[in-house]
Amino acid sequence: MNSAHHLTAGDDPPAQPVGSCPMALSHTRVGLDLTDEVRLLRDSGQLARVTTAFGQEATMISRYDEVRAQLADTTGFHVGTVPPPPVLVDGGFDAESVRRRRTVGNLIMLDPPDHTRLRRMVASWFTSRRVERMRPRVVEIINAALDAMEQAGPPVDLVSMFAKPVPVTVICELIGVPEADRERFRERASRAVERSGPSTPLDELRRLGEAGWVSHELIAHHREHPSDDVIGMLLREHGADVKENGITDDELVGLANALLIAGHETTTQMLSLGTLALLHHPDQLALVRDDPAAVPGAVEELLRYIGVLHGGFVRIATRDTALGGHEIRAGDLVVPALAAANRDPRLIEDGDRLDITRPPVSHLAFGHGVHFCIGAPLARMELREAFPALFNRFPGLRLAVPESELDFADGTTVHALRSLPVTW
Repeated sequence: MNSAHHLTAGDDPPAQPVGSCPMALSHTRVGLDLTDEVRLLRDSGQLARVTTAFGQEATMISRYDEVRAQLADTTGFHVGTVPPPPVLVDGGFDAESVRRRRTVGNLIMLDPPDHTRLRRMVASWFTSRRVERMRPRVVEIINAALDAMEQAGPPVDLVSMFAKPVPVTVICELIGVPEADRERFRERASRAVERSGPSTPLDELRRLGEAGWVSHELIAHHREHPSDDVIGMLLREHGADVKENGITDDELVGLANALLIAGHETTTQMLSLGTLALLHHPDQLALVRDDPAAVPGAVEELLRYIGVLHGGFVRIATRDTALGGHEIRAGDLVVPALAAANRDPRLIEDGDRLDITRPPVSHLAFGHGVHFCIGAPLARMELREAFPALFNRFPGLRLAVPESELDFADGTTVHALRSLPVTW
């Protein structure tokens, strides 16, 4: 990123990306902060070349208006036709097989009309009314994790004892993963998030790709044991024998995979990083603990401030277009820097500062447009219940190690703490 170091906020943005040495998208933050380089790129309006967690080189956009415009343009930018990562092609993976495994049934990686068709099938499970009916069970799950923490006694790893078990239990119950299989599914999902990067050995990528983390076994289980969860409903109402508006078993597997990954890893890290952020601000932590009226706004500010996804998924331009005055050519790969956009001064003043008392803004933590996270109501409810419960159970919660020893994951799509040792 040679020339980017010499920019000032008043410079005019160039028409093309700057820099001949792409930086890693996952290296755009240090702890909870954006790097100075990314902040300067955004504030100057410059584009940049980055490498994603999957080894793709793409143009990064980072201003809020540019990112929002790209996410809203489903005809000008497609996610489902992005070529497979070079590391897979170079390693002998069949490009069409990679594309199918990545897109079939996966709401995150599908473009309309397939995305629209599948989303309609599951949308009723994520309405505010349905999520509200889940609240008592979510509270039970939260309290069970806190009981286990208390029984273990300090110090404990907040990630493994609280931040992971809560959302993974919720999403496994939602899609009907049998209790005996949940640990195996959790391990597979975690490996898929942490190990599916350019530095992962090809044998490991192949094994992950072939094994999956939700397989046809789960669909067969549901056929033998009809249930009232998401997969049970889909089989009853949209199974392969339904001639109109049906869903295939491959699509069911892809959809379940997407819900499992999107529904637990991001919420896990919101709980982990959100706790760390609030420990930095004891006065704001006290508000979350003591004032129920402050909690919804606090969760929105934490979502904006943390921006748990470094960036959205790579999209390919289907036509020549412009974003923020920059020329984008048909065939260009473009990735939105969600975390940077959520702190853009054009969106919010002093966006690098956490302030849970400020009015919520239209952040992009859940994306925007047709790919806006379908599970956002569920994630919000989990966070609104989990943070106050944690701080009320352990009012003296604090880090058990110096902050310099915290282990942030490297090369991942989700900004992640591998562990968060805490005591009380």
